[in-house]
Amino acid sequence: MRLLPLALTTALLSAASVAAAAEIPVKTSAELTAAIAAAKAGDTLVLASGTYALTGASCSANGTATAPITVKSATSLGAKIRFDGLEGFKVRGAHWHFEGLDVQGVCAADSSCEHAFHVGGGAVGFVLRGSRVVDFNAQLKVNSDKDSAGVFQTPHGGLVEGNEIYDTHARATSNPTTKLNIDTGDGWVVRANFLHDFQKGGGDNVSYGAFMKSGGKDGVFERNLVWCEKTLKGGTRIGLSFGGGGTGAQFCAPAFDAAVPCDPEHTGGTMRNNVILECSDVGIYLNKSRNTKLLHNTLIATAGIDFRFASTTGEARANVLAGKIRGRDGGTFTGVGNLENLSPADFAGWYVAPLSADLRKKGDLAKLLDKATGASVADDYCARARAGTHDLGALEHSLGDCDTTKTWPGGGVTPPPPSDAGVDAAPPPVDGGDAAIPATDGGDDAGAGATPTDDAGGCGCAVPRRSDAPLALLGLAVALTLARTRRR
Repeated sequence: MRLLPLALTTALLSAASVAAAAEIPVKTSAELTAAIAAAKAGDTLVLASGTYALTGASCSANGTATAPITVKSATSLGAKIRFDGLEGFKVRGAHWHFEGLDVQGVCAADSSCEHAFHVGGGAVGFVLRGSRVVDFNAQLKVNSDKDSAGVFQTPHGGLVEGNEIYDTHARATSNPTTKLNIDTGDGWVVRANFLHDFQKGGGDNVSYGAFMKSGGKDGVFERNLVWCEKTLKGGTRIGLSFGGGGTGAQFCAPAFDAAVPCDPEHTGGTMRNNVILECSDVGIYLNKSRNTKLLHNTLIATAGIDFRFASTTGEARANVLAGKIRGRDGGTFTGVGNLENLSPADFAGWYVAPLSADLRKKGDLAKLLDKATGASVADDYCARARAGTHDLGALEHSLGDCDTTKTWPGGGVTPPPPSDAGVDAAPPPVDGGDAAIPATDGGDDAGAGATPTDDAGGCGCAVPRRSDAPLALLGLAVALTLARTRRR
């Protein structure tokens, strides 16, 4: 008899694997590390309210686009992850989603808490949503890395959405400080987040809210509130960037070759409908960033926008800003319908409290209303559909006031307060420590450590499943294939 067709066999095996997925309740740190180690495509790890003290966790299993591996809090922000280690979640498997978590670094020395999430290699489809992430040098670090065959893999297609990301104090470190550090990777989207209070307290004192660089393409920053100095004051702060401070050539896609300069740092990026305020340096910085679009952003109390170096090109359209839009060191752009060089008095005349991010209408907005010309964007900062001739800046004022002071995470839904119930003792380290991990790039970023190459995963800490039936289906599929092979 004929073999079972390979495609059908694969479909049966895949269906069996997904069917075996489970909703796994987690209540302690030990249970969390065991569940992560044993996770399979489609699993959802549901964390009860309480505090989970960890040194790190390796997320190496692969989910799929239709069956991701999800780590979520049962109650928004109720699960409080406290990391005392160089890196928290080291994500190398595909399609890991993290939702509704309260994550904080609690290291005695700031240089010892580098990343809450380090996404590397083949970790495509990463999602961080509706979470609060506090007190790391780079809350998110993304970079390419070599697989077991020595071939660079890149984590494309990530999403960072609806989170609050900040520090409670100036980072007492000379290590680079950037809240969202996305090195390499195409198609990343950073949407509707609240980034604030990121201060580097040592070294060159320069910090960024977020950047994408290292040869990435088609990144999007949209509908974010970036408040450089909400509470913490001092240092040199830059809001959003394509290109950041640059990348060592050997760490830059696609060549990963020290002899090939990293130029451009990013291609085809878009920033639209962002509100950026109180940055001591520029609100938007483009470093070797080709074909970039800056559309309908509002920048208050910043030094403006820089298009820098010869490979930086693009357009700036319908932006409203203090400061100027500048081409520096050969950078070029097309500017259409921007309103520049605005004073604090201009913003104070229009809005209730612009330096507190309260952009409810107070005065005459005639300079903004219906002034955008040519192609524009379909929505505004509050994701409302723009209509007619669009207004300048991030807000479509003709639709009424937009709440720019909404509570994060979750895009405006006020979560219940986290619970301190269920605190348990910290388990032993799960990764043997990270202190000796080498740097991942030579650029000016928060890249402190490379995730080790492809962890084996599956520590043998099996988590009970809801049913053995899917395993029986898997066994049946294999048995049928072997039986038909023997009868040929």
